[in-house]
Amino acid sequence: MSNEVVMESARTLHGQLQRGLGRAARRAADRPGSGEYVYDCIRRDPRWDPQCESRGLYYARLLVDLELPAGPVAGHLFHPSDHVDDDPWRVRLALEVLSDLVRLSRREAAAPLRRYAEEGSHWHDALVELVELGDPALTLGLDEVVASRCDDDDLAHLIPADPNPVIDAWAVRQPRIAAALARSRELARESARYRARARAAGFPWRPAPAGGKRPPAGDGPDPAACADAELLETARRRGPDAIAAIFELGRRRTPALLDLAEEMLPERPSRFGAAVCRALTQYGEETLPRARAWAAAKGGCEDMGLRFLARHGTRQDIPLLMDELRETVEKREWGGAASPVEGLGRLRAGEAVPLLKTAWTESTYAYLRPRVLGALARTAPHTAESYAVEGLWDSEADVREEAARFVPHTRDTRLRLQRLHHDVAEEPEVRSAAAARTLG
Repeated sequence: MSNEVVMESARTLHGQLQRGLGRAARRAADRPGSGEYVYDCIRRDPRWDPQCESRGLYYARLLVDLELPAGPVAGHLFHPSDHVDDDPWRVRLALEVLSDLVRLSRREAAAPLRRYAEEGSHWHDALVELVELGDPALTLGLDEVVASRCDDDDLAHLIPADPNPVIDAWAVRQPRIAAALARSRELARESARYRARARAAGFPWRPAPAGGKRPPAGDGPDPAACADAELLETARRRGPDAIAAIFELGRRRTPALLDLAEEMLPERPSRFGAAVCRALTQYGEETLPRARAWAAAKGGCEDMGLRFLARHGTRQDIPLLMDELRETVEKREWGGAASPVEGLGRLRAGEAVPLLKTAWTESTYAYLRPRVLGALARTAPHTAESYAVEGLWDSEADVREEAARFVPHTRDTRLRLQRLHHDVAEEPEVRSAAAARTLG
């Protein structure tokens, strides 16, 4: 079975379902054959970036609303290609859909999820979904599978940060799981201590990777006691103390960090370049002259330049931001549209509205839509209302949350807000925003 994705036109129901648009979820009930489009989207994951886009709850709700069985989703999991295709993304969306079906009270979806945890090639992903469901009744006996198959790293990835009844039940019966749980809790305590020390020192805090191993710290002098020139030299050496030196330069908001950015950002991606980008988020309007030069020159720093213009630019930057957005829309390079969209929205650039509407409909990158909706709300509030209505059915939680905040009240939107408020499968932020509109 081929899993190659062919993105259909955004003018078609199939194409709209692929993009996770709310208008498709509303149209599907009135279109014969729409169920097969939903199944196709689950089989051939259409997300531009599966790590930051959501579709599981969107497709699960469609299966519920259209009264479609979960059997074809399970059939995709157990297709013979499962044992020859080592790409976990082949099944990850289907597993998410089954998990969300369980949350939507379709308990029959738990059986194929559990069976895949026992028999499937990517069994660990199914275990993660079952753990996140938090229902020990669905996982009885799976502790033996976990203890026999999972090494210490697998267990570390399986145990969530918050208390979990499934893990607690397994730990009672399996010493290895109990030991992994104890390590996880000790790591949480250590991270809390580390976070407190890092914040006291003025450094950004990042959680340790799974397994609890942090990169070794350097044994050099305290960065706060060093002069800018010393910190720059340390950063350029890219040794163990370089990251701390970069963060200290950022804390001081020294112009020298902009020079360092021009050296590091045009190179291939590295943790040092990422640290520079993170440290630069503390800067403000003083960066605008350099940001404008970076964005115009396209010499390797243009992404950072556009971020500064989006956050701090003035109306004189609207033409440049418009050019960037127009280019990304024409080339369908949706990943580069976020900064122009945010900047044009913040500046209330009315001339951007046609491009924003095109980006909303055409973009195959659903993660962009919350930014587009926010920009429309600032630049054309009346126009934004119709997008907020369909936004209540969108695949992205951030869109549903933003839409719930200002969608006009009609019979349909009131009913939808009530459903979002009471839906236990929904994200807490969306439920809260919907409750504020229904109860306020």
